[in-house]
Amino acid sequence: MAPYSYRIVDVFTDKPLEGNPLAVVPWAAGIDARTMQRIAREFNLAETVFVLPSERATCAVRFRIFTPTMEMRFAGHPTIGGAFVALRDGLVEHDAKAFAIEELIGDVAVRIEDEGESRSRIWLTTPPIEFGATFERGLCARALGLDASELLDVAPQLVSAGNPTTYIALREPASVDRAWLDLAGLRELRGGAESAVCVFVFSPTQAGAYARMFAPEHGVVEDPATGSATGPLAAYMMRNGLVSTADGTRFVSEQGTKMGRRSLLHVLVHGEAGRDGIEVGGSVVPFAEGTFEAPAGATA
Repeated sequence: MAPYSYRIVDVFTDKPLEGNPLAVVPWAAGIDARTMQRIAREFNLAETVFVLPSERATCAVRFRIFTPTMEMRFAGHPTIGGAFVALRDGLVEHDAKAFAIEELIGDVAVRIEDEGESRSRIWLTTPPIEFGATFERGLCARALGLDASELLDVAPQLVSAGNPTTYIALREPASVDRAWLDLAGLRELRGGAESAVCVFVFSPTQAGAYARMFAPEHGVVEDPATGSATGPLAAYMMRNGLVSTADGTRFVSEQGTKMGRRSLLHVLVHGEAGRDGIEVGGSVVPFAEGTFEAPAGATA
């Protein structure tokens, strides 16, 4: 059996070794789900995406996305990084400017914006956003190892576009850098969610937000860049009057800096309060590529 190829790309950055690293298996037909999970554990990155032929006429390709411990219904940096590889490897026409990707959550629209000098930014449209339980600020402060005075006077809240995430607004970026979360703290911040929950801490800035995201239940202690959480972040900030840009339609979330993996996630809000959609976009740079042999019994 011929070996499978893989690519490593850095997402939400234009500099190698920054942003969020992603493993992509561009021609993954024949690998079963159990083996996909084992391969993702072997790569041990925040996520690994497997590119398959789409089963829907509306989609160009199909993505299956795995953290080291579980399959995701939707994820942002795999969608953008996987789209980059699909275009580069010819799974999608290389000059395509817009197409849809089949994911477990449904069809996810992406578009390509040329930035000149052979560079581009890839945008995804955030799936529908749902607001859930709110939390007492003191409880959140204790879970993060912070003083309650370091939180803004807005209720932390569970918000989801496929991945339930608790958003906690802090006054200063320095408090974001001091925050930490273990599994005991996470149990306090689940808000009744039945699936795994992420915790997103941020401070509003002039450009948009300075953020960190913890996902120990996903097998990811801290994520350098979380595209699936950034659309809901925009919705949460707008709902609570925390967007500091002049028109509230475009801003940037900086994430991963504390980890040494600075990531810039761009946000476009269409219509009042995102009524016509929220896009999240970023750049992608290739870093490495190689091959692996599928384990015995891996193919369907």
